[in-house]
Amino acid sequence: MSNQVLLTISGTIPADLRARIASGERPRADYLELAAGFGADLLDYARARKVAGPVGRLLERLGGPDLVLAWACFVVRGRYQAIFTDGEQVGLPLAALLKFLSPGRRPRHLMIVHVISVAKKMLFLDRLGVQSHIDRFLVYATAQQQFIQQRWKLPAHRVRFTPFMVDSAFFAPEQVQPRPLARPQICAVGLERRDYPTLLAAVAGLEADVVIAAASPWSKRSDSTAGQSIPANVRVQKFSQYDLRQLYADSSFLVMPLEPVDFQAGVTAILEAMALERAVICSRTPGQTDIIVEGENGRYVPVGDPVALRAAIVHLLAHPEEAARLGRGGRRTIEQQMSLTRYVERLGAFVREVLAEATNGQ
Repeated sequence: MSNQVLLTISGTIPADLRARIASGERPRADYLELAAGFGADLLDYARARKVAGPVGRLLERLGGPDLVLAWACFVVRGRYQAIFTDGEQVGLPLAALLKFLSPGRRPRHLMIVHVISVAKKMLFLDRLGVQSHIDRFLVYATAQQQFIQQRWKLPAHRVRFTPFMVDSAFFAPEQVQPRPLARPQICAVGLERRDYPTLLAAVAGLEADVVIAAASPWSKRSDSTAGQSIPANVRVQKFSQYDLRQLYADSSFLVMPLEPVDFQAGVTAILEAMALERAVICSRTPGQTDIIVEGENGRYVPVGDPVALRAAIVHLLAHPEEAARLGRGGRRTIEQQMSLTRYVERLGAFVREVLAEATNGQ
């Protein structure tokens, strides 16, 4: 292995991944693009178990596969100039290992941050001080950026905001043809901190069909439609990424009802819909304010307010030209800032930055 960077994947790379991408069945995988973009070796669960040995097997019983990933990074740390962890679940234990078991020279450490403002993670940083061994916190929400900087008094260059991304070549209007429907359809997608009870109350009896794709490959949350009375015009089901693309295309716009959150809940679905030129109606939460620009690519509504949400939905259904304008604005946002290509460029620049610091002894 000649690469200077190790990139973790909190999962197992499917054997048929590249074939499915090539056939158009699914979007490109961000980690494959990142590895190619800045010359990284990939470390997933399967490879980590091979590297980690007996200690890894014990750690997996104690803390699960993400702890094995952290340990495997630690085992091979001497081969790399930088280690890029794909979330706090790997990055925080790795930072602790580097701090307490590897005094002296170490690889630079970049860590993606999803949400760090929760008690367990804050305690880890407050008590152990492992932020000393995280050279870059790369955050998807400015609310998380501000929280990290203020709580642990870190300089701005160590806590960097980077918008999330979507494969804008896969989720593209020219890739899918909307199907003719008997009446308008809108959709809602995902599980993480979704406020589906408010959405169900807002759309009951609406002269439109509503499809809720209540599934997520990342979230461990339960489906908030469970136990709710489902109106006759609402359908709840799961979709593959390929079928989701068709769902967005068939829908007039996306509704993203969120609970009060301070991280980028809903970001994947929002970006996918915007890439397909679909407007977005979103709950205005502290964590989901970095993508949608009111009146340019979407609309905000108050959290937990079914009356306001219904009014926004009815308005866009009655004004399809406005929905189309917002959708075009969303596609522009993706192309200019949040495509997979832009994402790889930004993260590659952060990697080069820390490698230069290491070379210069900073």
